[in-house]
Amino acid sequence: MEVMNKRSSSFSDGKIRMIQGAILALALTIFLGNLMMWIIMPTFTYYQKWVPVLVAATNSTFFDIQGTIMMNFTFPILFIAVLGCLYVHLEKKKSDIVTSSYRNKDWLKILKKPKIIKPLGIVTWIELFFLAMFIILCVWYFSAFVYFHYSTITTYAATKGVEVWQARIDRLALVIGLTGNICLTFLFYPVSRCSSILPLLGLTSEGSIKYHIWLGHMAMTLFTIHGLLFILFWAVSGRLHEMLTWDPHYISNVPGELGLLVGLILWATTFPAIRRRMFELFFYTHYLYILFMVFYLLHTGMFYACIMLPGFFLFLIDRYLRFLQSKQKVRLISARVLTCETLELNFSKISGLEYAPTSIMFLNVPSISKLQWHPFTVTSNSNLESDTISVVIKCEGSWTKKLYSVMSLPSSVNRLDVSVEGPYGPPSTHFLSVVNFDDRHDTLVLISGGSGITPFISIIRELIYMSATLKCKTPKILLVSMFRNTSQLSMLDLLHPIAGTPSGCSSNLDLQIEAYITRETEPAQEKSEPLRTILFKPDHSDAPITPILGQNNWLWLAAIISSSFALYLLFVGLLYQYYVYPMDHGTNKVFPYHTRALFNMLFIAAAIVIAASAAFLWNKKKSARETKQIQDMADSAKSLNSLLAYADQELESLPQQSLDKSIKTHYGHRPDLKSNYYRILLEVKGSSVGVLASGPKTLRHDVAAICSSGLVENLHFESISFTW
Repeated sequence: MEVMNKRSSSFSDGKIRMIQGAILALALTIFLGNLMMWIIMPTFTYYQKWVPVLVAATNSTFFDIQGTIMMNFTFPILFIAVLGCLYVHLEKKKSDIVTSSYRNKDWLKILKKPKIIKPLGIVTWIELFFLAMFIILCVWYFSAFVYFHYSTITTYAATKGVEVWQARIDRLALVIGLTGNICLTFLFYPVSRCSSILPLLGLTSEGSIKYHIWLGHMAMTLFTIHGLLFILFWAVSGRLHEMLTWDPHYISNVPGELGLLVGLILWATTFPAIRRRMFELFFYTHYLYILFMVFYLLHTGMFYACIMLPGFFLFLIDRYLRFLQSKQKVRLISARVLTCETLELNFSKISGLEYAPTSIMFLNVPSISKLQWHPFTVTSNSNLESDTISVVIKCEGSWTKKLYSVMSLPSSVNRLDVSVEGPYGPPSTHFLSVVNFDDRHDTLVLISGGSGITPFISIIRELIYMSATLKCKTPKILLVSMFRNTSQLSMLDLLHPIAGTPSGCSSNLDLQIEAYITRETEPAQEKSEPLRTILFKPDHSDAPITPILGQNNWLWLAAIISSSFALYLLFVGLLYQYYVYPMDHGTNKVFPYHTRALFNMLFIAAAIVIAASAAFLWNKKKSARETKQIQDMADSAKSLNSLLAYADQELESLPQQSLDKSIKTHYGHRPDLKSNYYRILLEVKGSSVGVLASGPKTLRHDVAAICSSGLVENLHFESISFTW
């Protein structure tokens, strides 16, 4: 019935695809035009021909040269972001069946084939293409600017009063800084969790964090060389006193040096040896990005900042929306405690909150740490469990161990303060196959290690829903999981929801589980303890989790991007019209660059706060009625007791015997990916086999190497890695 309802929506899937195609074509056209501006910027053509035309067009009473740069580099990207919001909104309107068919075209499968490239890890041909484009852009930018500045180096040296070779050091330092600015321009896109640009490229924020890491290393390397070369220039030319200059009408050195110092502190804690051993240090020092960006804007002024402004602008919108969501304490209704130091937390949510399998949610528990936020995979299914959302937490660090110790006490707590951000995830999961299409996956092979099994719980629950409710023929499932000891086998019990599972639905799944116990040679003699369920008593003020921007969140995000940028332009325009322009043209004074930067920072913050707060409060008011109903219903002791009884009944009635028959347990060894897994993958039958790997890097790399070897054409790999 739900499929029929989706097909009878106001827009048919065919029309939606046509509109999406038009959006992609328009976005691509704008991107190519913007890319052309990047290409011609470091040339004489840009400064001698293009800039004067744009300056005349924007006519300086309002924006001056800042308006020129905004037209070139800021506005086009923000417009693409708005188009991306429309694209993702339409993506959610399409039926799951057609979405799967549309996305699994042969040419797209080829482009998504994994490659193992050290030190990049697992990359696809699409990622390699964009990486190559970025490197070519950086090389072109560097070489063209070197040619641009070195062609007039003699004149510049005479004007500066230095030797030509000294002037070359000066100009080289500038060019390296400008190249680093390219890396900074793209740095914030991967960490915008509600990004509307990444989905246009088939990416998600949690899967793109590696790009943020690469760009961060590149940017700080170039900025460090940039700073050291300028210090060298000042030293050899006898101008070390310029290190302490703060020029109000050009580049200011002092904030640049302070920004570099802050950036070096932040950068030092990002290397794996420090980040993994001292995560808290890494986490807290990352907040220094605020100071870094303030000093950067004071150093460069808005001329260069407008180039990197789009990514930072979108990040600030995302960050402020997350802040608004995080201020509300959410309703934690129950928890399931496993003996293998694993928890499942169950939160109340409104029925309109929908999310895709493999989504993640960030949690903050103030009693453990007021500042730390940690991501966890959502294991529930929004179709099966319309009123709850669950995450699984495995003890692998100090924060999770403290949380588990609180939950595992004999006298468990009655309530826990929790704030959340999310859930975040892909708009749809194309690797979930559906019947009636030739290009569907016949089999899904799910390979996990350690806590990597948690994304697969949500996938299997989605397949349970598809088989039981939609009456679709689901693919065969082969789950290959590695555990350290027998007690961790209890994580397989989480494959079943705590409530809401359709009767007999699990038996419709063709599920086979290969479990490898790596640190035990035989089954444990003692009987493992059963799952322990804890029921909490939330305060009346604790609210169910709601979509931060309501049902049409992507349309609201488009409105926020558009309106906040329009407000920002209005504020800047008024400043230039009534203050900056009269001072620059009517007196002997010039409005200081750093003051302009401070005003711009203030205007950006004010515009985002006004637009995002208005959208948030409007949607909060709309969902207030359902939120109050959930709070009132959950406050009664009768409903709490009935929920506990129902949870126990569900645990007892689960088709555990059927699940046990599906499990084949191997003791005493880890599967050799060069032999065992290779054999398993080769023996899988079907014209299209989806292979998903989740867990340690070596596991994902080895599985990807097998799938990309070319020996078997029916294997289609997709890695799941959350490296926040």
